[in-house]
Amino acid sequence: MMDLFLKGGPVMWPLLVTSLVALTVIFERLYFSVREYSRRDPAGVARIFSAVEQGDLVAAQIEASRSSDGLARVLGHALQHRNVSFANAMQQAANCELQRFNRGISLLDTIVTLAPFEGLFGTVTGMIHAFGLLGANELGAPAAITGGIAEALIATAFGLLIAMVSILPFNFLNTRLERARHEIETAAAQLELLLLQTAKNKNEASHSIAH
Repeated sequence: MMDLFLKGGPVMWPLLVTSLVALTVIFERLYFSVREYSRRDPAGVARIFSAVEQGDLVAAQIEASRSSDGLARVLGHALQHRNVSFANAMQQAANCELQRFNRGISLLDTIVTLAPFEGLFGTVTGMIHAFGLLGANELGAPAAITGGIAEALIATAFGLLIAMVSILPFNFLNTRLERARHEIETAAAQLELLLLQTAKNKNEASHSIAH
């Protein structure tokens, strides 16, 4: 394997660095996804909505502060700042939560695009070198020039391999990000409707007492 790596030429070292960065991001993001999945608390989120529906916003905030679920944190932040600006508080909390899911995706996107170009560059420089030797009559047989071109293609193969290994986690992380965004948007809309309904019920109760 080391011999094959060295035959690929100097560009194999940037490819090696690129592959190490890709693997680091992939493993860190997969660990993050597993950890976040283990922290999901659908029952806690349901209790938050139930407390809001009953008009007990203090209990809802307490429930949100106890939960390790990111969605619960977003709802808790929005409830805490509802009197200032519910929409802005929800948007700020949602952005902070989504940034955690978005981390590393742009880097993987760059690697998926960059790695094949790095490999292609190594192949081009390798072929220039091989044909240069042919022009200088340093390669006396067609088999030698064919072997030189074959070695030059090693860089392209490595670049494509890095891109293929990276694109699957990249798509998975994008899907996970979109799912988290959809969950937050759905929960935000549900919470806003419950708050409006709670406020309406309080107003109706106040009018009933007044009359």
